[in-house]
Amino acid sequence: MRVTSLLLVITASLASAVCVADDSRQPVSMPAMMQEHMRANMRDHLLAISEIQVALASGHYDAAAEIAEKRLGMTSLDAHGARHVAGFMPDGMRATGTAMHHAASRFAVTSQEAAVTGDLRRVLEGLAEVTRQCVACHAGYRLAP
Repeated sequence: MRVTSLLLVITASLASAVCVADDSRQPVSMPAMMQEHMRANMRDHLLAISEIQVALASGHYDAAAEIAEKRLGMTSLDAHGARHVAGFMPDGMRATGTAMHHAASRFAVTSQEAAVTGDLRRVLEGLAEVTRQCVACHAGYRLAP
């Protein structure tokens, strides 16, 4: 068992090193302060998605909708200082981010509707659309050192 665990750790480490060396994502340059601001926003986005999942698992669709709109949706842009960071983003990155915020707002409405209809399938589809935008952006772009 220990040998298997050790092999998994070594394999993961090697795979990670290869991924860094072959990183073909577009580098995005911005001042260090803006990079930290963006990273803090991304960490909060990830936390928000986790909180949404917990709310959905508990059947609290309205709570999931509120988290989505306030932390990820279009109304979250001012709170996240998105205008300041957006000026440093390439057009494609900015478009993907905007698509994520729009998807989160649509998800919020769908989640509120599910509080009445119980249609979890549409809610999960909506959340998947939000995370697809996250995956697309992170797959295409990286902060330059």
